[in-house]
Amino acid sequence: MKVSYYPGCSLEATARDYRESIAYVCGGLGIDLEEIPDWSCCGATAAHSTDESLSIALPGRNLTLAEKIGLDVVVPCPMCFNRLKTAEHEIQKKTRKELPHHFSGKIKVWDLLDFLSRPDRLSQIQAKVQQPLKDLSVVCYYGCMANRPPRITGVDQYENPQNMDTLLKALGTQVQDWSYKTDCCGASHTIARPDIVHTLVQRLYERVLDAGAEAIVVSCQMCQANLDMPQATIAEIFRKQYHLPVYYFTELIGVSWKALEAKTWLSRHMVDPQTLLKRKGLI
Repeated sequence: MKVSYYPGCSLEATARDYRESIAYVCGGLGIDLEEIPDWSCCGATAAHSTDESLSIALPGRNLTLAEKIGLDVVVPCPMCFNRLKTAEHEIQKKTRKELPHHFSGKIKVWDLLDFLSRPDRLSQIQAKVQQPLKDLSVVCYYGCMANRPPRITGVDQYENPQNMDTLLKALGTQVQDWSYKTDCCGASHTIARPDIVHTLVQRLYERVLDAGAEAIVVSCQMCQANLDMPQATIAEIFRKQYHLPVYYFTELIGVSWKALEAKTWLSRHMVDPQTLLKRKGLI
């Protein structure tokens, strides 16, 4: 199977672990990711707060390039996905004369998690599991960009999404229910207002522990960074003890498939994610 692929900026640098685990999983499923040639930044997160026309033109350009390939486009980053879907929505409301690009809407824009959790691919993923993650207790944290607003994303269960839960259960994981799976982590406020992010994330940590989970699973690079990188700082500020690894869902697919590369991906995290897996006999 072949799809076009919009990696977005962070997968080129800070989210290399996510990128490499995506390549491994898609390769194992026979999914050929054709990177969009000459793709550019989609404008997340600042363009829509700076210039409305620019916020549509930037992702609109990438949609046009993807459509030239003629394949549905898969987007790993929920923030990028949200911007591309917003552009698609706005373009459909306008005439061609009003637009700098010519996207006709003939291709589908997929969030990677949604794409991989479709029933046919889910059965493929489950069939390749070599070691079920049956002793690993986690919560699924979706963040706020992949599912909302529903008029843009087209998601029905935008307050209580289930696709990551379903996928991780197929790996044998103990997925705990909680009510904070779509709460915001503060996103890029981590730069200008880290105090806000620290407050939001500390509340998430407490709710994770209340749910009886040992780790958090994400599909968003910004969420992963905000939950992973400042954990020691947040623990010091709030005078608490936290050790909550933050895994990408693709990394856990790789672990369940006994991917030798998994240790390399996990070594790039700030909060040590390997000790927990070693204790469970998974790496």
